[in-house]
Amino acid sequence: MTTVVFDRIGELVTNDLAHGGPLGVLRDAAVVVEGDRVAWVGPSAQAPAADDRIDLEGAAVLPGFVDSHAHLVFAGDRAEEFAARMEGRPYSAGGIATTVAATREATDEALAANVARLVAEMARQGTTTVEIKSGYGLTTYDETRALAVARQFTEETTFLGAHVVPREYAEDVAAYVALVTGPMLEAAAPHARWIDVFCERGAFDADQARTILAAGRAAGLLPRVHANQLGPGPGITVACEVAAASADHCTFASAEDVANLADAGVVATLLPGVEFSTRSPYPDARALLEAGVTVALATDCNPGSCYTSSMPLCIALAVREMRMSPDEAVWSATAGGGAALRLDDVGRLQAGARADLTVLAAPSYLHLAYRPGVPIAAALDLDSVTGYRPDSS
Repeated sequence: MTTVVFDRIGELVTNDLAHGGPLGVLRDAAVVVEGDRVAWVGPSAQAPAADDRIDLEGAAVLPGFVDSHAHLVFAGDRAEEFAARMEGRPYSAGGIATTVAATREATDEALAANVARLVAEMARQGTTTVEIKSGYGLTTYDETRALAVARQFTEETTFLGAHVVPREYAEDVAAYVALVTGPMLEAAAPHARWIDVFCERGAFDADQARTILAAGRAAGLLPRVHANQLGPGPGITVACEVAAASADHCTFASAEDVANLADAGVVATLLPGVEFSTRSPYPDARALLEAGVTVALATDCNPGSCYTSSMPLCIALAVREMRMSPDEAVWSATAGGGAALRLDDVGRLQAGARADLTVLAAPSYLHLAYRPGVPIAAALDLDSVTGYRPDSS
């Protein structure tokens, strides 16, 4: 199998504690890749021989961003809704229901083309692993096809039939919960790894969330929870009770919620792009970090509350608005995202990890927060490297 050494890396973030500090930063470093895996990491001067050499000319390199919360299978947009929100005007076009209607009407090909566009957009900004949820179909047919589309792009697919209660079930929520936990789950499960529920006032209460997550676990899916986004509520409590991989949003987390997250080992996935796009309060990242909670950062890319695909923007917001250090934010956008997906071979660069490299047009990872809005990060496409094909031998 062909090997390639990427050398003359000015600053390499490994997230490997063996190299010191939480980010395991190495200077004047090299990475040797064999196939689609990292074979060696260390100083350039000590790099072993390889079949090919790529000079990165002093650029900073870090693990590809792990975006552990995204809603990419949808049609249409809600730009007018955003404009109304920013101007403080009332808007009654339907919110999520608008996206549900457009998604149901879209063809599989149109949905896949939109996901492909967004995934490519993410890669151009350094994202190499993305989780994709369903949740804009809300029928057995549409949720299943949404997951089938998502599975074309990632193994990290999440069944979110319990996003909101669709209009046709507004007067019989129990019947919709029965659908989600019965025929819809049965059809969707083969295309999903995860099950998620929006446990919030106006969506699903604690008992409904427990029922949905228990059914998902019985079908072989792992739980995660939309929790405490719109106000105080039981979402984080439910996430801890069911040992969810992550509780996402955590915008209104109480001191008890924070302690429970730390005790249960549930990752708190923070989505600062949502607060930026809705003018909502930001989560208290410092309280979570100081309590020992593992924090991840993700985009929550969706057409309603946060239509950004940029992990660098989320890093900058985490530093500026949530008082995270640049080190904390970068770790949370890489290794933290891996923890939220229970993956130990992404979000870090060490022997055996996936060869997911993000290259910065900058000398240091500090520039991710220092230069917000500037396109300095891009995922390295191994297939495009001259003379290198991961599957060649």
